[in-house]
Amino acid sequence: MLDGVNVALGVTGSIAAVKTVELAHELRRRGANVRAVMTGSAQGILHPWAVEFATDNEVVTEITGKVEHVALCGRDEWADVLLVAPATANTVGKIANVVDDTPVTTCATTAIGAGLPVVVAPAMHEPMYDHPGVLESIEKLESWGIEFVDPRVEEEKAKIATEDAIALAVARATGDAPLVGKEVVVTSGATAESVDPVRLLTNRSSGKMGRAVARAAFVLGANVTLVHATVGPRNLSGADTDTEVTYADLVEVESASEMLDATLDACAEADALVSVAAISDYTVDAADEKIRSGQDELTLSLSPTPKLIDSVREEYPDLRIVGFKTETSGDDEAMVEAARKTLSRAGLAFVVANDASVMGSDETRALLVHESAFTAYSGTKVSLGMEVARAMAATLQ
Repeated sequence: MLDGVNVALGVTGSIAAVKTVELAHELRRRGANVRAVMTGSAQGILHPWAVEFATDNEVVTEITGKVEHVALCGRDEWADVLLVAPATANTVGKIANVVDDTPVTTCATTAIGAGLPVVVAPAMHEPMYDHPGVLESIEKLESWGIEFVDPRVEEEKAKIATEDAIALAVARATGDAPLVGKEVVVTSGATAESVDPVRLLTNRSSGKMGRAVARAAFVLGANVTLVHATVGPRNLSGADTDTEVTYADLVEVESASEMLDATLDACAEADALVSVAAISDYTVDAADEKIRSGQDELTLSLSPTPKLIDSVREEYPDLRIVGFKTETSGDDEAMVEAARKTLSRAGLAFVVANDASVMGSDETRALLVHESAFTAYSGTKVSLGMEVARAMAATLQ
């Protein structure tokens, strides 16, 4: 998502500056080129040599006759975006009031005047973050089009956002935005039906694909609501670490019924729905108490659940809907045929068909099935998420 993007990274004197090395590495892992600018206070926390190592570029520690701020952040100069991370209360206030007494604030004034995208990731103690002057400065900067990556408020500290959240915000600020102003709902995960207070009927979905679509829609400019169920049974070694949702309004559900109700509510103001979740086809009347073990035989009576896309289509006849169809045949022709039946029945924009064997994996193979054609995709779920989001965006033009 950051291939070829030039990031000017402003580092200020928060203790969170110790995370700069990993942040720079993460940006570069995602394809970005990084050049850093440091305040004097930041240099007291982290040596510029460490940042030079992390970025593979010399670090700007002062503004000289080379006018480094213009060379980096001026009109049509090196940077595609200025990222200030971490940003102290002091720096946020200075940027808002055009106080240029550090290399970072001077770069910020230059970038804002040049119309360069600016992303700010604050980090400070919580009382400082809650100061009326700081909040007013943030609001002022947001009115200028500056993007803020909200901190994680823990232990009375407004801790800097994760590297993933910051990287996504940078991608959103620097990419094209075919979904800007659009409201997109994505369903994800494996619904689970209670058998009793202890046991569940569920499936193997990890939710990785749905989260990838939601992340991609966010990067393309959408306001995203993610209706997410459970993550299916996973071995400890296969536990998913991609669980923090900073790119969407998260609605957590468990059962198919809860998923349907939450999705119907979320779609009231939506432009599109991408239905990725592996929703239970059957439910059961749950016992009030734990079913005792040791019985010779137990029979469960299963009842069908409503089809989510059919229910949404009935409620919102004009909503753009993208469906996912999972099969076990392993045969492309059979998957295309099943996908087109679903496409026709519910009036979908297109259907993404895949084999159940990819559940829980980071890699996938899928078919994007339209009414009269289909294309095959093989690769990561992250990349497929972007393919799906772009294809969906094209249907909204």
